[in-house]
Amino acid sequence: MTSLFAPLAVILYVTAATLFVRRFIHPNENSNRGIATGCAGVGCIAHIVFLINTIMVAPGQNMSITNVLSLVAWLITAALLASARVLPNRIMLPVVFTFSALTVLASWLIPVNHIMHIELHPGLVIHITLSLFAYGTLVIAFLYALQVSYITFRLKQKGASLLHSALPPLTLVEGLMFRLLQIGTGLLIISLLSGFIFLEDMFSLQYAHKTVLSILALILYIFILTGQKLKGWRSRQLIVMNIVGIVLLTLAYFGSRFVREVLL
Repeated sequence: MTSLFAPLAVILYVTAATLFVRRFIHPNENSNRGIATGCAGVGCIAHIVFLINTIMVAPGQNMSITNVLSLVAWLITAALLASARVLPNRIMLPVVFTFSALTVLASWLIPVNHIMHIELHPGLVIHITLSLFAYGTLVIAFLYALQVSYITFRLKQKGASLLHSALPPLTLVEGLMFRLLQIGTGLLIISLLSGFIFLEDMFSLQYAHKTVLSILALILYIFILTGQKLKGWRSRQLIVMNIVGIVLLTLAYFGSRFVREVLL
């Protein structure tokens, strides 16, 4: 089953990304939006079926770094697809689809195992779930920050752009970015609190670097939201701080595991 759904998801994601890019470059051609969305939707279904078969092993669950990263990619893809009709995220979709395809390939082709028994620890399930949703939400906020940067850049250019007609209003994208930052920061706070409640020692050798990096990222996100609220921060400084924040969280969630599971 795994050998069927993994390549199917990759092919459909790449097809959808290609069709969306073509639509942006040639906006006057007949729209392939419906076909592209359909391919991505079926690819998303194939992706989660592949992950279920890969993660749910007997006994336990294979929560390897590649599987967890692919699960995060699926959450982001599913969220953006579900909101594509009402939110301005179509420019981001080709990037997200391509990233999801790469994570499926990594999970399929790189033989990494990290067997856990999370069903024996309900508190750990809560902590992991909150952490994944916090990270996924803040990644989407980061993608919106990049979109804000691109729209700002295009607005400063003289003359028409091939992509100009596909650009949503800057204020709308900024508002969504800050709302996602608020939600993601709230989820990050709750996930850290759940870790202190359900894990034995968040500053033990196993968790210390994750805890410290996550707290640093949380401080940075609170700083961003405070600066926006009190001083109306916009554009460049927000992009830089968003990059730093998502890098800190990525190192916290995946840094040591990458070294331990893939490099060693």
